[in-house]
Amino acid sequence: MNEKINYIEFASCDLAATRAFFEQAFGWTFEAYGEDYLAFSSSGLDGGCFRAERVSTAAEAGAPLVVLFGEDLDDVLARVERSGGAIVRAPFAFPGGRRFHFREPGGNELAVWSDRD
Repeated sequence: MNEKINYIEFASCDLAATRAFFEQAFGWTFEAYGEDYLAFSSSGLDGGCFRAERVSTAAEAGAPLVVLFGEDLDDVLARVERSGGAIVRAPFAFPGGRRFHFREPGGNELAVWSDRD
């Protein structure tokens, strides 16, 4: 069967801020398709961001949670903060590693995990 996740899309209340954040914090690359859509790559899974008035912001409220991997969790957390992301759940341990949750400037909550302490 070929039915695997191969593309993901995020709503964003501020496409320019979303683009700048992911470029600075994670090195993603973007290509604009008009004023209301940005495709991204260099992220592990290609996807896009579309302009929206509302976004689903909280995993606690049932929003899907995209989880990124980072070898050095403290370094990634610092890059997220420097790039304008807001930490919404401080680093915590779980079986297999540690992770934290953040909100990017366009409103989406994501997480980063590491298998290192």
